[in-house]
Amino acid sequence: MRLPRRPRLLLPVGIALVAIVALFFLFSGIYTDYLWFDAVDYTSVFTGVVLTQIVLFLVGALLMVAIAGGNMLLAFRTRPMFGPAMFGGASGADRYRMALDPHRKLIFIIGMGLLALFSGSSFAGQWQTWLQFVNGASFGKKDQLFEFDISFYMFDYPFIRMVLNFLFTAIIISILLAAITHYLYGGFRLQSPGLHASRAARVHLSVLLGIFVLLKAIAYWIDRYGLVFSDRGFVHGASYTDVNAVLPAKTILAIIALICAALFFAGVVRPGGMLPGVSFGLLVLSAILIGGVYPALVEQFQVKPNQQGKEALYIQRNIDATREAYDVDKTEVETYNAQADPAKVQPGGDTSVSGVRLLDPALVSSTYEQTQRIRGFYNFAEPLDVDRYRDASGKMIDHVVGVRELTGPPEGQNNWINRHLVYTHGYGFVAAPGNKVDSSGLPDYDAKDMPVSGPLATSTGLKEPRVYFGEEPASAEYVIAGGNTDRPQELDYPQTGGTGQKNTTYTGGGVALGSFFNRMLYAAKYSEANILLSGDVNADSKILYERHPRDRVQKVAPFLTLDGNPYPAVVDGRITWIVDGYTTSNDYPYSQSESLGDMTRDTSSDRRVIAQQPTDRINYIRNSVKATVDAYDGTVKLYAWDTNDPVLRTWSSAFPGVIRPATEMSADLKAHVRYPEDLFKVQRYTLSRYHITDPSAFYSGQDFWNVPGDPTQGDKNTKQPPYYLTTTMPGEQPTFSLTTTFVPRQGPNLAAFMAVNSSAESGYGRIRILRMPSSTPIPGPGQAQNAFQSRFAGELNLLGVGASSVRYGNLLTLPYAGGLVYIEPVYIQVTAGGGQEPYPILQRVLVSFGSKIGVGRTLTEALKEVFGEQEQQQEQQQEQNTQQQEQGEANQADAALTSAITNAQKAYDDAQKALQASPPDWDAYGAAQKRLQDALKALEGANRQQQPDASASPSPSASPSASPSASPPATPSPSASPAEGT
Repeated sequence: MRLPRRPRLLLPVGIALVAIVALFFLFSGIYTDYLWFDAVDYTSVFTGVVLTQIVLFLVGALLMVAIAGGNMLLAFRTRPMFGPAMFGGASGADRYRMALDPHRKLIFIIGMGLLALFSGSSFAGQWQTWLQFVNGASFGKKDQLFEFDISFYMFDYPFIRMVLNFLFTAIIISILLAAITHYLYGGFRLQSPGLHASRAARVHLSVLLGIFVLLKAIAYWIDRYGLVFSDRGFVHGASYTDVNAVLPAKTILAIIALICAALFFAGVVRPGGMLPGVSFGLLVLSAILIGGVYPALVEQFQVKPNQQGKEALYIQRNIDATREAYDVDKTEVETYNAQADPAKVQPGGDTSVSGVRLLDPALVSSTYEQTQRIRGFYNFAEPLDVDRYRDASGKMIDHVVGVRELTGPPEGQNNWINRHLVYTHGYGFVAAPGNKVDSSGLPDYDAKDMPVSGPLATSTGLKEPRVYFGEEPASAEYVIAGGNTDRPQELDYPQTGGTGQKNTTYTGGGVALGSFFNRMLYAAKYSEANILLSGDVNADSKILYERHPRDRVQKVAPFLTLDGNPYPAVVDGRITWIVDGYTTSNDYPYSQSESLGDMTRDTSSDRRVIAQQPTDRINYIRNSVKATVDAYDGTVKLYAWDTNDPVLRTWSSAFPGVIRPATEMSADLKAHVRYPEDLFKVQRYTLSRYHITDPSAFYSGQDFWNVPGDPTQGDKNTKQPPYYLTTTMPGEQPTFSLTTTFVPRQGPNLAAFMAVNSSAESGYGRIRILRMPSSTPIPGPGQAQNAFQSRFAGELNLLGVGASSVRYGNLLTLPYAGGLVYIEPVYIQVTAGGGQEPYPILQRVLVSFGSKIGVGRTLTEALKEVFGEQEQQQEQQQEQNTQQQEQGEANQADAALTSAITNAQKAYDDAQKALQASPPDWDAYGAAQKRLQDALKALEGANRQQQPDASASPSPSASPSASPSASPPATPSPSASPAEGT
């Protein structure tokens, strides 16, 4: 039915308008992307990626159209001159041909256009594979099977597979299109007694099938190198069956495929279907028998009965490659007999645990929010982060830090102006030492409030506290800032003690909205007419978007896999987000491939949205880049951290000048660099098995470990997160570290303690594992948690009465004094009142060491309860020794006193006898008196020894008493004669 004249005229106009609008929106998306890259000074990345994608799109589209479209045209041009009649009679194909033939050019153009679009887009999506292929750097290390440099498998092999897949797709589509065209135009007919084909159709399809089989031969040969990624054996990598059965089978199949391709090509000169049929049957049969049955027989009857011995060599290759690929080959493992008795710990010795971090960043986020949010439209990320800052004495202390970010306008005020022009940024950096709280159990903030105040704010020289770029969901929205310099309208912070507010105007970078054209593009991008119409948007306005630090880094470095937890730091007076970037791959030969999401998932990652990664399965990872994002102006900087990484060198070659050398990092920035969480989680997952380097022990698996479940959450299925804290490893000085524990695959006991040096100042990245003795059980984290709860259940339950509840903080494990100490803060979650949400307050600290468990309001009290008994025992022993010494001295004094009294009594008796003699014996009397005088002096000395504070001499009553009838006369002088004494 023919349309009326007016609709026929309006239809092309409507289609043209739709096309123009669609192209405008497409252009606006691309051009605004360019403006964003230009604003952050990374246009080389934008142009490099876009130009590569355009070239690959054109190559893929043109090749696909040339191959598929060319074969379709060839089939049409070689159609039989007399059409279907040459085979006699009409068929169902005639009806389709007659319906399509009048529109064949339009159908061909549309079909080829769609094919070009899909194939070009698919090829352009492989831009990373292409750039790695042309820029690939050498690893300087060969694989153990084919002795190729590792770079062949990392960069060349994926590109070869990409090209083969494209050619296979092109040939298969060509065969289908050519067959359809030949069928429609009478090139062959499916009729009794069989297939009838013209010579042109037979030759054409034989050549296409021959090319397909030839590609299959090449694929068989290339597949040989892919055996280094095989998962057939006990571990990933070429196994015994792969090397001794699959490898020769692939070689034989490649030769057979070449023969079959030759047979297909022979069909060009020899009519009939015998040769193609024979070649096809030979190909299928050999693929089944040689490629499938033979390796299965070898696996079943040679390997499985003797798997440990047969696979030992290949398990060893997997162990070596996996440890290298995950960068754990230099891990130090040592036996640690953690059975120290607290009674044997010398008081006043190692006191490294006294400053351990108590604030749990996963719990105190709500405490920060309730005590430092100031207004309801601010918030803190959950969980908070751990960093290091110096205290007043200059000592580095672990701090729990966060930034006060904006959540959006208050409820009821969420209009376009407030959301995008007034409430544009957060404000302030909040920090508290992790090892102490104030008298009420709240964080002892040393950077707080609005404007930011406190010792830390002063010592760090914080001069720009505004946060335009952050982690809160509000950062996903754009804001327009900097437009009103004379009349600031951006909310800076609420005025203290009043209802007013301090306003500011943004002066940083961003995409300028001064031109009408730019405003029109962004109005189209965000479907928001106000951007174009608002009078508050002027020549000085800047539009800020992609405001999440991770999103900004991912956009300027799309070749990196990023850590899921950016963290803020005050660097050179500005709040700076630090993001760790990884180079990852799943193409390292013989290395074990695992899911990145599974390896990094634990209770801490479950608290935040897990960032989507470009690829989930990896078998190679390096922390090659440290990236920073300025929280005020969004400046992104990338620093090459691991210059030995060949993958990083490859991307540095593909995008020269994008990644800066680490020497450009300031000293302040290096002081805040830490070992990344996700890498550590990947490495602990790997080392739970690959701490074993002997293939026989690895095969038995009896010494495999698990990361324990988080005992504070009561969830055995969710792994305990690693913890940042300053710890002292045996023989080392206290170091900022990232730590974790392991338990055996079977059992709750502690198997090992692992720590990595997280300080860039010295020994960064050194991994040490303290392996517990296998003969003696050491309590694991779950057992320590059970011991805490059973021991102090009554006391803790009393704390959690009424509107309060008990919350357990991070259970920290530390090597200490030859043993292991468990430290766990206990919080009471209280309701703030006034409609505020409850928040935790630190009330108790639990400590366990060996067989001793202590609890206190502070860590010092808990440590004294555990280790103070030894001091008390020593004091008691000292007191006992003193008492024994005093008792001995008292006994000696009593003996001396008794002896003096006895001697005095004896001397007195002798003197009396001398007087009573007839005549009196004055010589004997004088000698007795002399002995009496000596005895009295001895008596006085013994009495003083018994009463050291007495100042008086003994009273006469203490002397031996004489008989009442007589008293001793005075001692005669030596000159007196006996007569004078009468």
